[in-house]
Amino acid sequence: MKEGARRGTSMRKHIPAVLFGAVLFAGPGLAQTFRYASSGDVVSLDPHSANESLSNSFKQNLYEGLVRYDTELRPEPSLAESWTQEDPVTWRFKLRRGVTFHDGTPFTADDVLFSFKRQRSKTSGLPEPISTIKEARKIDDFTVEYVTDGPEPLMLRNLTTHYIVSKKWCEEHNSAEPASALDLESYTARHENGTGPFQVQERVPDTRTVLIPYPRWWDLPRKTYNITRAEFRPITNAGTRLAALISGEVDLAYPIAPQDVARMKEQRGIRVLQRQELRVMYLGMDQWRDESLDMPGSKKNPFKDLRVRRAVYQAIDIEAIRSKVMRGMAFPTGELVPQGAGGYDPRLRERLPHDPGAARKLLAEAGYAEGFPVTLDCPNDRYPNDEAVCQSLVPMLGRVGIRVAVNSQTKSKHFEKVMRKSGNNTSFHLLGWGPTNQDAMSTFISLMTLDVPGSGTWNCGRYHNLRVEELVKAARVEPAPDRRQRLVSEAIQIHQGDIGHIPLFETMVVWGMRDGVEVALDPRDYVLLRFVVVRK
Repeated sequence: MKEGARRGTSMRKHIPAVLFGAVLFAGPGLAQTFRYASSGDVVSLDPHSANESLSNSFKQNLYEGLVRYDTELRPEPSLAESWTQEDPVTWRFKLRRGVTFHDGTPFTADDVLFSFKRQRSKTSGLPEPISTIKEARKIDDFTVEYVTDGPEPLMLRNLTTHYIVSKKWCEEHNSAEPASALDLESYTARHENGTGPFQVQERVPDTRTVLIPYPRWWDLPRKTYNITRAEFRPITNAGTRLAALISGEVDLAYPIAPQDVARMKEQRGIRVLQRQELRVMYLGMDQWRDESLDMPGSKKNPFKDLRVRRAVYQAIDIEAIRSKVMRGMAFPTGELVPQGAGGYDPRLRERLPHDPGAARKLLAEAGYAEGFPVTLDCPNDRYPNDEAVCQSLVPMLGRVGIRVAVNSQTKSKHFEKVMRKSGNNTSFHLLGWGPTNQDAMSTFISLMTLDVPGSGTWNCGRYHNLRVEELVKAARVEPAPDRRQRLVSEAIQIHQGDIGHIPLFETMVVWGMRDGVEVALDPRDYVLLRFVVVRK
């Protein structure tokens, strides 16, 4: 069955000669610098180290997959120029000839097979997109086959985050396996060598990263961007980020905090772009330890009791969070799969009612009539008003006897504390999830399962239900849409009944942009430089 042909994206550091080439490419007198800022820095430049939206967004300027998305999030050819499905489980990809990595090394099938193995390795933070692929075969230097463990309806979408690295470069720098997201000093965490439209000229973590166009990018004949230099700056404080935009220090700032949107709309020379995001904010709870980290010596873990998890859920006044903390720029939901993603079921969106009385009764039945102490781990530079959301939960849960202490940290420290790879050192935490393939399967495999191949990277409370595992294993290889949706919906319902997590709300993408800048507003909150045009 032919799948049709279309088009692709990739990263490294460098040198006056490359910069000269980039400026020449732009043409005399046409140099355009694009400066943009977000709330935090890229976790790592290693493409396989972490599955985090801001980092994925940034890496797609440097590294490419066999497939990429267009501006409408439709899969199109990238490093693979075409593909065919040989049988229900075998996909053959014809690789693009003439592609080079940023160090000049030619791209071949050996790099694809090496990248497949690397992304599936034990140290990978991004195994989920290729978890259904059981075998990679080299047919010749420019043809590979992937064999899945069953029909894979999401194959092309998954491959958009299957980043291809240079086998030669990784081996030269002792990086055959990915750098841990917590290892900020490894070579691949601080350097890059992709095939994509931009490459790193300067990297100063937590301060700035400067990118320049790669003058030998394979898709230059059809390029739409006109920038010759891009400077990314992490600016944690929302007010400081806003001031940088207003003063002209940056051309684009994101996210704009909900409380600042009205003010920004009044600023001359600045546009505010906004749309609903493919992301759900949620609370996770430790459901595996016999003793809570916050109750040493008690031999108790309240969150292992369904009644306690339900009590926490019903103690939360989501309308107050929506209207006061998020200024109306949030969409309360009872479902971890966001609206707009494949598998989303609008019938399952309804939340449990806010009912502090019922919450107190449930806590008493569970043996916690006097409540209990707990630390809420929270980032303060990752999501709009993330710390404020956490602080708003303190009085709400306090009213039913749960004594919450907020531990608010920068996202790198927050992720290090809560991630499964670093030991899930959390009892209670706030995170957000946007499915990388715009489908429920990303949510299931990353957040809701432990037994599925490649699963559980962000299942920080180690939620586990055997029936959910069975349903996810069946749904991930079910090609019939109706049957697949039934499996997905049943898994969502069981998870909701277990209160495996507490969904809060879907977020909004809100960017502030100076006049003269054009870039597609991506519902994933991705800024992709190949779509940026600056006219000043």
